[in-house]
Amino acid sequence: MSDLKVFRVRGGRATEIPGESVAVERELQSLVESNMETMLGIRFLATEYPTGQHGGRVDSLGLDEANNPVIIEYKRSRDRNVISQALSYLVWLQNHHHEFERLVADRLGPEAAAAVDWSNPRVVCVAGEFTYHDTVAVEAIGRRIDLVTYRVFDDVLTLQLIASIAGTRWLPSRAKAPTSEATGPGPVVSVQHRLEGASAELKELFDAVDERLLMPEGARMEPQQHYFAYRRIKNFATVRIQPRKKVVAVNLNLAPATVELEDGFTRDVTTVGCLGISGVEVSLRSRADLERAEGLILRSIAAS
Repeated sequence: MSDLKVFRVRGGRATEIPGESVAVERELQSLVESNMETMLGIRFLATEYPTGQHGGRVDSLGLDEANNPVIIEYKRSRDRNVISQALSYLVWLQNHHHEFERLVADRLGPEAAAAVDWSNPRVVCVAGEFTYHDTVAVEAIGRRIDLVTYRVFDDVLTLQLIASIAGTRWLPSRAKAPTSEATGPGPVVSVQHRLEGASAELKELFDAVDERLLMPEGARMEPQQHYFAYRRIKNFATVRIQPRKKVVAVNLNLAPATVELEDGFTRDVTTVGCLGISGVEVSLRSRADLERAEGLILRSIAAS
């Protein structure tokens, strides 16, 4: 993170605040675990979780915004073993689905356990620094992995996503799934299938939305079963296609109480069991609607 500089400005004079790492690795881990959902958008499940005969302990286990299992490993400074260690634990995780789901049920409840998505488990490595070779090597791994660097400036902690690999996800066009309030009865239709079957006008609108949401530095799109997720460190938007309504629905990470809701354009989805971000849903029917939503989009991006 040598490119990040922080200055204290007093009386028109700027004084650089030197960035530091934490004193010990456990201090970093405890800080992130206590604030994991705020910092990373991941629900905390367990710390120092033993892996039995596999050997070792996973620093942190969590469940992300898309209900994917997450392994988080920490190093206070640079350590070339942090990535290989995390990937080793990923092998353990993939062989212990039931154990992980029991943990989710104990911590978050049976509904959360039933919603766990095993199609693309995630690894997050947090360290003071990664080498250029680290960022290149993860591209060849073929697993979903994020490299996040941190720095402490007095009482300010910065996190920077320096590499993110989407991994290989099994995303079928149609799949059998239980009935739910969000999906309704019958087979679940993937968001990719809905997009492929949409009208030319709706596809053009989606392309405009996609282009806008990928504009922020470091933004990336990850297809999920029911929606497209746009994120940096955390999701700032999830997008669904609604061909019958001729709508591109964009869920934003905003508290409904902070938004002046407009009937037919914005609505509170925090209590309706929606798919994607549970915040404010914006229904886009035209490019004019996308321009109208610009301020809301900017606010959600800033929160990510």
